[in-house]
Amino acid sequence: MEPQLLCCEVETIRRAHQDHNLLNDRVLLTMLRAEENYLPAPNYFKCVQKEILPGMRKVVATWMLEVCEEQKCEEEVFPLAMNFLDRFLSVEATRKSRLQLLGAACMFLASKMKETVPLTAEKLCIYTDNSIQPGELLHMELLVLSKLKWDLASVTPHDFMEHFLSKLNVHPSTRHILRKHAQTFVALCATDVNFIASPSSMVAAGSVAAAVQGLYLKSPDSSLSAHNLTHFLSQVIRSDPDCLRSCQEQIEALLESSLRQAQQYSVSTATKHSEEEVDLSCTPTDVRDINI
Repeated sequence: MEPQLLCCEVETIRRAHQDHNLLNDRVLLTMLRAEENYLPAPNYFKCVQKEILPGMRKVVATWMLEVCEEQKCEEEVFPLAMNFLDRFLSVEATRKSRLQLLGAACMFLASKMKETVPLTAEKLCIYTDNSIQPGELLHMELLVLSKLKWDLASVTPHDFMEHFLSKLNVHPSTRHILRKHAQTFVALCATDVNFIASPSSMVAAGSVAAAVQGLYLKSPDSSLSAHNLTHFLSQVIRSDPDCLRSCQEQIEALLESSLRQAQQYSVSTATKHSEEEVDLSCTPTDVRDINI
């Protein structure tokens, strides 16, 4: 009998499980005190940068998100990379021609902090269509480290998210779905300039609340109602409920805008393909129809 071949050639990356011993109020309070140290300057476009505009940040952020998604990076990598990018731009004037290089360097550092197998310099250069070289990327990496004073342990919304989810009275399978939705909201916020100066705890709480409301979850004790959940999370992060409600509304509006843009892009792409098909069908196939 011939031995059967098993498809075990693909080696899966082992990832650490959540340490539930860290999901306590002492750790949460420590992060709440520390998060302000990692907030970028909200007005760096006016006070520091001379060439880089908010729209340029949006473009490079979208590219960075696509790279992280294609490489199946940990969910924390992209928000952490954006934190590095914003903190760097808060203190160092940068030419717009070097913005993609900066984005690649921030992803390079963030993947080293969060990934079991980090992104390589060569792979990141390929994603820039080889417009940058590994040597340039390594040089920019050192510059970013220098400007951030080697302090890369930024507190991001993902650090708070598990604390909030663990406090909700929901089934584990529902908690998993909530986590995925909230992670999507966090990624959207990281691409939008309006959330640059928002505390990570606020973004995380707003994302969790928006995820709960988006899924229309109910519980017997009404703890997941819009009013009760907002009040509860605002107490957890020691914030005003109105501020958290405003943040949640901004997140929901950002999602609607993103979905609308995606729909418009889909329609325009379909229209373009349709026009191309019409052009092809009208292309003369008889030599007599061609005027030279």
